[in-house]
Amino acid sequence: MTASYHMSTRLRQALAAVTKGFFQITHNSFALIGLAVLFAAMALVARPELRQVGEIKLFSWLQERQQEVSGVVSNLVASERTNASERATAADPKELPKQQAAVAFWLSKKYRVAPEPISALVAEAYTVGARVKLEPTLILAVMAVESGFNPFAQSSVGAQGLMQVMTKIHSDKYQSFGGRFAAFDPLANLHVGVKVLKDCIRMAGSIEGGLKYYVGAANMETDGGYAAKVMAEYARLQSVVQGRKAPLMVATGAVNPSPANTDLKTEPADSTAPAATGLPSTASDKSAIVALK
Repeated sequence: MTASYHMSTRLRQALAAVTKGFFQITHNSFALIGLAVLFAAMALVARPELRQVGEIKLFSWLQERQQEVSGVVSNLVASERTNASERATAADPKELPKQQAAVAFWLSKKYRVAPEPISALVAEAYTVGARVKLEPTLILAVMAVESGFNPFAQSSVGAQGLMQVMTKIHSDKYQSFGGRFAAFDPLANLHVGVKVLKDCIRMAGSIEGGLKYYVGAANMETDGGYAAKVMAEYARLQSVVQGRKAPLMVATGAVNPSPANTDLKTEPADSTAPAATGLPSTASDKSAIVALK
């Protein structure tokens, strides 16, 4: 074979090897990107005017992006500020029916809370009470005695919120409201507390008996005066509804915020072990640890 033939063969082999190596190197997309960046960098080094144009365009693009991001952030902040008012549990008492407005103003004055959030609670108590056939003023009386209308109240045994529901025991009832933290949402706590109270009254067969269940004293001789406190506040609220003057004496009912929501799986009360019923040895801080099924 001639020398030229051997030379041509070697060149073809070399070219094939280079081509194969090139495809192996660039097979990965990241390698292709790297090569593109390398070639672009070489071009910019070789052509300074291209680099200057690229820098100007890049700076302009970054400014536009910054303005877009700032606009989005501003819109989000404005939206949050607007929605904050919508999220608040509040209502104008002047827009309530006459009886509800009277109740709201009376509770606001007595418990030294703003009339707007109280108005929202009063309106909700009337709505829920009508649906479950429970006197709204009774619901509000329980709320007054349990927490003094403090939506963040918590007892020593874990009863939480306006109606001092035992969140750990009744966590399933909060699922439709988004979970256990809904215990601190006034309206969610009201709904769950009303459900527990209604079940207690149904089980006991009377309001007074139901209140005894609610505070966790179903199997005890006394509930420490809890039912009497609630019924006294209930009577005062009924007087307000009927247009009569009711005293604004501070309710002895705003006990420690007392937990309520009993459990009807209670065991027989044992005076030597009061904690088994959820009640401490002193009657001033009534607590329920049993769960209503």
